[in-house]
Amino acid sequence: MEIWKAIIVGIVQGLAEFLPVSSSGHIVLTQYLLGIREVGSEHQPDLAFEIILHIGTLISVLLFFRKSLWKLVESLYTKELKEERMMILWLGVATVPAVIAALLFKDFFDAVPGRPVAVSALLVFTGLILFVPRLLKGSAAKIGLKSSVIMGIGQAFAILPGVSRSGSTIAAGLVSGVKAEKAAEFSFLMSIPAIAGGFVLTMKDRMEETGSCSAALQSCFNPAYLAGAAASAIVGLFAIYLVMGAVKRGKLEYFSYYCFVAGIAGVIYFSTAH
Repeated sequence: MEIWKAIIVGIVQGLAEFLPVSSSGHIVLTQYLLGIREVGSEHQPDLAFEIILHIGTLISVLLFFRKSLWKLVESLYTKELKEERMMILWLGVATVPAVIAALLFKDFFDAVPGRPVAVSALLVFTGLILFVPRLLKGSAAKIGLKSSVIMGIGQAFAILPGVSRSGSTIAAGLVSGVKAEKAAEFSFLMSIPAIAGGFVLTMKDRMEETGSCSAALQSCFNPAYLAGAAASAIVGLFAIYLVMGAVKRGKLEYFSYYCFVAGIAGVIYFSTAH
């Protein structure tokens, strides 16, 4: 892969991983537009590139939430930090629905990226989801069992390329009665096990291809892939700041207009592409 293409994909990954516009959907559609994928052809994913992009976006979320994450670590040996210890439990609970969905419906999820029209249509669906924060303001409810399960279900739906993970989880948090800011922070913290889990699963597939862990890792570190990872980390950090600011101002639905335009344009373009 050329370095410039890797950087473009990395930028798209960094933006779309945290902006409520679906990273997987944008990665798939960007690959079609750059010629990395071809409409109607069987595509073998570049697992090494996916691994290194996961590392890039993971770095960005770890940097932004470093203080909150350190509090969670401290709670493991500090008796007074009971609320933070419970947060670790709720993050675990919120991760379960996506794990179950990925195991039960893996073949279905794997088939969707080969259908760019469907991916584009799901972007339109994401646009509709992003209007939920405008309709529901949430209450003063804390993150608990109910909200973590509902937000986990929202994350499970976001396995589909075209459905935004952050958008669906924040909307799910509001439905469960959590304020937008708290729902957004929990949504981003949820992304850490989600991204890490994606890294582990992709690494497992890559190890099966190469035959060893060292060979799988070595294949990730070429100049193009590293450039893509750096782009995804830098842009991802910017995207988190942008989303948290939009949530605080109650402007999350602004991203819905983009999803509508991009989704409809994708449906029209890929419906006529040969």
